[in-house]
Amino acid sequence: MLQRILALAVLLNLYIVGEGQSNLNYFTITSSHTSFPDTGRSKGHVYNNVLYSAAEHYSDSSVIIIAPKNFHLKKKIDMIFWFHGWGNNIDSALVRYGLSRQFDESRTNAVLVLAETAKDAPDSYGGKLEQENVFKGLVGDVLQKLKNEKVITPRCNTGHVVLAGHSGAYRVMANILQNGNVPVDEVILFDALYADTDKFLKWITSGKDHRFIDLYTDSGGTFDNSKEMMRQVNDLKIPPDSLEEQDVSPEIMRENKVIFIHTSHAHNDIIQHPDNFYLFISNAPFIKKIK
Repeated sequence: MLQRILALAVLLNLYIVGEGQSNLNYFTITSSHTSFPDTGRSKGHVYNNVLYSAAEHYSDSSVIIIAPKNFHLKKKIDMIFWFHGWGNNIDSALVRYGLSRQFDESRTNAVLVLAETAKDAPDSYGGKLEQENVFKGLVGDVLQKLKNEKVITPRCNTGHVVLAGHSGAYRVMANILQNGNVPVDEVILFDALYADTDKFLKWITSGKDHRFIDLYTDSGGTFDNSKEMMRQVNDLKIPPDSLEEQDVSPEIMRENKVIFIHTSHAHNDIIQHPDNFYLFISNAPFIKKIK
């Protein structure tokens, strides 16, 4: 845990130096309600004849919680969960994709949560977070930490929940929708629609206010699945909005329920080149802004 705190401090200093004084508070916890350790990867994972050991890649149960320093207390707290893709970890994702900066600049009255999954490994398996009620436990652990730090009051409960993720994060997100037993209001896929379309469709149709955003590329492996899901959504009499990235506006983001956005940018650029994470979370209609 000490090593994690020191690493986070280094990354935070890099952010502060690069972007000016941070307006954010950073907290770290370990939780038994994260992906790993898990029996499904107790012997590690082999990919392209390379063994990714359990000790190095499937034993980290860390969670980073980021809250605005001027967070406005309410009876409920909105949460944005970020899940990283292959070859990343929660510390590197904060800096590599500008998540802290974009969250800060969005001035959303919410917390940003990054729970570790497969660490620095080519693996989409979501471990325990694919199981019944585990995500519910994770949300509870985050709430308790925020109460302990007096960010929220003892009686504060979960408000709106957003799941956002990149690339291989699709699997853990889809299974959270199916088994997490926490109401989710919005799903944002950053070039991540590789599979589990049925789970996303079921979730979209299960609530009239559910919002779904799919940002996809030409060569990231999600183009065909995105086009097919558009067709399926149309067949369900839910007209999706399909447009090019350069045509996206805050008004479109706020007013549409299901949005498919095609981008010409590369797979690893689409989160902050341009600042799409900022654009999407700052225009979620149910999350209030900090004044």
